[in-house]
Amino acid sequence: MRWLLVVLALLLGAAGPVLPDYAVVKPGAVLRFPADHGAHPEFRTEWWYVTGWLRTADGKDLGFQFTVFRTRPPVDQANPSRFAAKQVIFAHAALSDPSIGHLLHDQRIARAGFGLADAAIGNARLVIDDWQLLRAADGRFHAAVASRAKGSAFALDLTLTPGQAELLQGDAGYSRKGPSAREASHYYSVPHLRVTGSVVRGGVRQAVTGTAWLDREWSSTLLNPAAVGWDWTGLNLDDGSALTLFRVRDAKGAALWAGGSLRRGDGSRLTFAPGDVRFASARQWRSPRTGALYPVAPVVGARIDGRWHEWPVTPLFDDQELDSRRGGGPVYWEGAVRVPGGRGYLELTGYQSALKM
Repeated sequence: MRWLLVVLALLLGAAGPVLPDYAVVKPGAVLRFPADHGAHPEFRTEWWYVTGWLRTADGKDLGFQFTVFRTRPPVDQANPSRFAAKQVIFAHAALSDPSIGHLLHDQRIARAGFGLADAAIGNARLVIDDWQLLRAADGRFHAAVASRAKGSAFALDLTLTPGQAELLQGDAGYSRKGPSAREASHYYSVPHLRVTGSVVRGGVRQAVTGTAWLDREWSSTLLNPAAVGWDWTGLNLDDGSALTLFRVRDAKGAALWAGGSLRRGDGSRLTFAPGDVRFASARQWRSPRTGALYPVAPVVGARIDGRWHEWPVTPLFDDQELDSRRGGGPVYWEGAVRVPGGRGYLELTGYQSALKM
């Protein structure tokens, strides 16, 4: 489940009374690799979402997130003008450092073309300005970010090596996000990526190692009109398992839809129906800047083989809120978290105000 900042991506394509004939997500489509690591420009929007935990040489833990979006605005794709915004690329990066106590973050946005921004077809090659996410012929991913944001300068230069095959979410990559079958995305993950590289903070470069998670989704539809936000977590468990849980919330905080999966270390896989997932709030944190109240330490649960299993979540630190309103996006919480026997990321949206989609 990955709808982070899709509000902005879709707003870029919201002008005009008639939407183009976007491709439709349908069950039964066969995902093929490495082709599906690349872009799908016939769909309205898609994203490449990398999150992970890093450890410095002196034993300090950091979290990072790097997301690249591609969106297709309602522009005539046959328009010969080089200035026509046929595809728009948006990228966001953040670093979670407990010694700072809040997120460092930055973003980029550009129309595709002019050698400045591109989302290639056939393999992952995402470029926007001096940021990039590339997949090499040997299957490794390379992520490079150099933030120039005032007060948030940092850089990431990371190599992500897969240790497991792609995990197809939902029904062979067809992932429902709501009561309607059209409220869906094509969705797969690559958990347990081994990370090596470096991080620059305060002008000092440090070598890092760690573990990451890649989520890939593409779709042409919005969430259900009754949805106000969602909760999502992707967890790399120490036994080699990968746990994905999400819920889409209505105005009363109830689950309008929910789902996820568990792939065990031996490769066996479970897909969770809406009634098999729950998020229970154990501790909340209120942002001193926005007033939003977030359940930053939930207990997430899944029904496995007829029994409920629970994982209490502990954030790396509480203030991992990101206010992207200056760039046209929402206020949300997204941060590095621990669970007994694992680590991952938690995303909480729609708590400052309902998402307008």
